[in-house]
Amino acid sequence: MNTSTIAPGRTVTRIGSKAALGPTATSDDSAMLFAPQDPRLTDPFLLAGEEHFSAPGFEWHPHRGMETVTTVLNGVLEHGDSNGNSGLLQAGDVQWMTAGRGIIHRELAYRDEHAHIVQLWLNLPADRKLTESRYQDLTVAARPRVVKPGAVLDVVSGTVEGVTGPALNHVEVQAVTVTLEPTATLTYTLPAAHRALVLVVSGRATVAGRELTAGQTAWSDPLADPAGDSVLLLGAPDGDDTTQLMIYSATPLGEPVAFGGPFVMNRQEEIEQAYSDFRTGGFGEVPRLARIAYDR
Repeated sequence: MNTSTIAPGRTVTRIGSKAALGPTATSDDSAMLFAPQDPRLTDPFLLAGEEHFSAPGFEWHPHRGMETVTTVLNGVLEHGDSNGNSGLLQAGDVQWMTAGRGIIHRELAYRDEHAHIVQLWLNLPADRKLTESRYQDLTVAARPRVVKPGAVLDVVSGTVEGVTGPALNHVEVQAVTVTLEPTATLTYTLPAAHRALVLVVSGRATVAGRELTAGQTAWSDPLADPAGDSVLLLGAPDGDDTTQLMIYSATPLGEPVAFGGPFVMNRQEEIEQAYSDFRTGGFGEVPRLARIAYDR
């Protein structure tokens, strides 16, 4: 056997636990899965939050300079935006929204009943901060899957095991949802240049030998030699329940990050310009889309 062709194994750099925030003005229950305390440690990922909401939800608000990737865990999410898009996403569906130069959108619980989501913010490189806004519905029914012994990989973005997900990317992201049966193991391949996050959505898991529980995130930084592929060893313990993981990875951008509420740019003056553009109508008018109708 030619051992030079074996992809190097990865380690876990650090593990974070979600911080419960409780009820807010917009959400019945809110938690921060990871916060933007030091963007260099999570680059190109900015933050991730978990929300349970019914009413009022997240009414019209702007974004610029980044992408939001929203996974519906339970309930039905109602979306609308200033590009005229509207629709409903159900459990397992993913909404990939490129804010780019500027978009105004809302995220509500259909019928004001219940939506449970995880939302990840993905940074855009400086030369694409002001790209045209875009919205993608990546429904679970339309996404390809890779089935392995004791494991199912639902491919959202990038190419895994020769299967390519439907997401269109400005930053090349490899993203999957993985379901592991009890005692199952999985060797997951990803580029050595990528920083990876593994979020345990439900159940328990081992990631490169480290034990995690639901709500924890394991981080694996790029390898010293960024060429070629690498592997991350995953497993689920014995028991009655399956384990669900969200794995996102991408090459760090290595650019300065300036936060300003719903805007993410490279410099503070660009944040100030974003607020000015929004106030003066540069994002367009706040939409007047009606709520999506339903049969009573």
